[in-house]
Amino acid sequence: MQELGLFPLPIVLVPTERIPLHIFEPRYRELIEECVEQGEPCGLVLATWDGAVHEIGTNAIVAQVLEVLEDGRMNIVVEGGARFRLLELTSGRAFATGLVEPVDDTVEPAEPEDAERALEVFRELAEAAESDVDVPDADSPQLDFELAARVDFAVDSKQDLLATTSPRERMKKLIDFLETALEAVRLEHTLRERAGRNGKVSPLETEL
Repeated sequence: MQELGLFPLPIVLVPTERIPLHIFEPRYRELIEECVEQGEPCGLVLATWDGAVHEIGTNAIVAQVLEVLEDGRMNIVVEGGARFRLLELTSGRAFATGLVEPVDDTVEPAEPEDAERALEVFRELAEAAESDVDVPDADSPQLDFELAARVDFAVDSKQDLLATTSPRERMKKLIDFLETALEAVRLEHTLRERAGRNGKVSPLETEL
């Protein structure tokens, strides 16, 4: 176990993901300054509206300090590292802290056909969304997280992936989430096209 400074936020950071953060509260400016000075991560955990935090979080490494403003506020980029399990909240610092332990995956690798399917749906999703996002290497040992890091999933879905310790099960869940996202993007395009026709159905649609 180790004690880790925690950054509770209403977002989920998965391993390999990079996200920008604006740090304005003095207690979390203190936390980030320590992380930068010591070269150590803090723990990013999903916080709910009532202040509760989820058990599984991610080590957040300060990858880049973009800007430090005159009043001390900071714009930074953090990168998701290893996952941890929060065992107990501790006290004594201005910011939240807790005792944590590493989260290890079970020895259940993803099925090759599932990995191929996840990449296939991801490419279709990127094309449908007209995004030029890069496609991860199919041989990456963290392919599931690299794909999840590139899609704006709902926090509940991302937390589900983060907490799943079976790579085989996690890849299957990822495929479901990607397929749902693809359906949503295609539906949005359909509704937009119909709105452009003032809601009227074309003869082609009538025949289908």
